[in-house]
Amino acid sequence: MELDSIECVSYSDGMEDDDDAAAVTSAQLPRPFLKSASSAGSAAAAVNVVVVSDRAGAAGPGGAGPGAGPLVISPATGVHELLECPVCTNSMYPPIHQCQNGHTLCSTCKTRVHNRCPTCRQELGDIRCLALEKVAESLELPCKYYSLGCPEVFPYYSKLKHESQCNFRPYNCPYAGSECSVVGDIPFLVAHLRDDHKVDMHSGCTFNHRYVKSNPREVENATWMLTVFHCFGQYFCLHFEAFQLGMAPVYMAFLRFMGDENDARNYSYSLEVGANGRKMIWEGTPRSIRDSHRKVRDSHDGLIIQRNMALFFSGGDRKELKLRVTGRIWKEQQNPDSGACIPNLFS
Repeated sequence: MELDSIECVSYSDGMEDDDDAAAVTSAQLPRPFLKSASSAGSAAAAVNVVVVSDRAGAAGPGGAGPGAGPLVISPATGVHELLECPVCTNSMYPPIHQCQNGHTLCSTCKTRVHNRCPTCRQELGDIRCLALEKVAESLELPCKYYSLGCPEVFPYYSKLKHESQCNFRPYNCPYAGSECSVVGDIPFLVAHLRDDHKVDMHSGCTFNHRYVKSNPREVENATWMLTVFHCFGQYFCLHFEAFQLGMAPVYMAFLRFMGDENDARNYSYSLEVGANGRKMIWEGTPRSIRDSHRKVRDSHDGLIIQRNMALFFSGGDRKELKLRVTGRIWKEQQNPDSGACIPNLFS
């Protein structure tokens, strides 16, 4: 669906938080380290390790001072190479397979290489590298998102599950007009939306959009992001689209929060559309961009306007769609009716 006309007016109440969202920074965490564990046996003993400290401090008697942190043991690069699958280059988890010559690979890639060692082309069989699995059990590794701020350290076999749910993991690009594969933190994605997708950026916690379609009878599945709003030091994405809900064409508007779900719960928003003495109002909590645009749309979590009602709001001979969608965003702990966030929007 093509837009014939979009008019965007953003009102600022002058009382929003003017602090810009700072980019996430964090101190570098220690490199992955190897715990001394008797269960690792001779396999762990064969690993070349170096003793390091994760915090600098004044050395006292015995080499440790009040400012010194706990000692950790950092593995040599060879440990990481041993646990890296030569086919997919991902970390290997049990069962770790090996050929008769000792070359290893992960269980997923064993099927992909048709049971042939990718290094020496010998048949793999069903030989497991128990020694390497024991070495992996003795490892503790920082989350791979430590450079984005995650301070957590996990046993090797628990690390993967955490990373799939880590609050510091990168976000997918929330642009809904195309399948964009860009990922990054919020400041990076804001710049990406502005520079690459040419999305309108506005400051303020109120908005007023007009959607015009010359032939409202032609409703196709179409989606786009109207604008990104910056208020209370956060970023919000306003979506508006048209699609078929069953056999009926509908229009839908909803807001997404550029951050995690727990932070999204601190905010609420309202949307209103109407004319000719009628109006529809939606209030809710913005969904995190962790939830895909399609997931939010298919859950109908937003303001949904049937086409007949939309044409009624348009007035005239109903041959042209003219919808004005207004809304506001407020912090949940504040009283939205107190006027602390915004003045009367719908006057």
